[in-house]
Amino acid sequence: MTHANDWPPWLTDWPEAEARQRFSAEKHGDYPRWQAAVDAMPTLDTDALKLSQGAVGCNFTNASPEQIEQVEHCLQALHPWRKGPFQLGPIHIDTEWHSDWKWDRLAPAMGTLDGQRILDIGCGNGYFGWRMLGAGADAVVGIDPTLVFCMQHRAVQRLLDHPNHWVLPLGVEEIPASHRFDWVLSMGVLYHRKDPREHIEQMYALTEDGGRCVMETLVVDAAESLYPQGRYARMRNIGVIPNLADLRQWMADAGYQRIELVDLSPTTTEEQRSTPWMRFESLDKSLDSQNTSLTVEGLPAPLRAMLIGRR
Repeated sequence: MTHANDWPPWLTDWPEAEARQRFSAEKHGDYPRWQAAVDAMPTLDTDALKLSQGAVGCNFTNASPEQIEQVEHCLQALHPWRKGPFQLGPIHIDTEWHSDWKWDRLAPAMGTLDGQRILDIGCGNGYFGWRMLGAGADAVVGIDPTLVFCMQHRAVQRLLDHPNHWVLPLGVEEIPASHRFDWVLSMGVLYHRKDPREHIEQMYALTEDGGRCVMETLVVDAAESLYPQGRYARMRNIGVIPNLADLRQWMADAGYQRIELVDLSPTTTEEQRSTPWMRFESLDKSLDSQNTSLTVEGLPAPLRAMLIGRR
């Protein structure tokens, strides 16, 4: 468990029992190893949290070299680290994604988050939640069905111990719409959904009146949206990569208004790459070695868009 409360006390009608059951060997064979790594982290004194800079983290105020080595060993046991970076004492977690670059593109459009409650769908280990808390958010709830990412959040919480940040092993389809959020984020999720319209409608149902959403997804610069028949950039589970016209229309059909394109950027091998903390192959192996404007399947290389809509 974490030091901080491991369940938002105000989400009483969310499927808490189901979420807790997923932290078990029955649900994932690697869970005992991951939990052992979290439990083996030494208790350390830390100073003020650093949530407003690229590498989220804290300093250790009185840690021995042996304790630091133990923390790093435990964190490495939760490989692969995809979203970040983190700076936990002298330990720099250089994640696959430079998520701080993406945050820098998004943050000016979100503006002040003072007092806001935020839902981050497909949050990974919760990196963006830390940055939103650093921007003044009151509370951030992240959901992600990938258990190792939830365990990474538990490990970071052992050090940062923030009372208003959660990462829960849930899918958006499991969440009742009885609680709405000031912001609902979907970053890197839409193209994995079989029904993108349904996903956006689920987001809308969870958005407070007057609240806003962030839709960040792969897009294609073409007259027609792309429905890959096989893999895309070696990924199997791709339903659709929309063009901007279709994406805007789906958001409008769900009910969002004042839809604004915040950013449109190609993904580079400087922003997404293999590191000692994510040792699997990354973007460079998914692009055509002779023409990096194409994937290895001969499709347009990754282009990502961020849009904000208001309910």
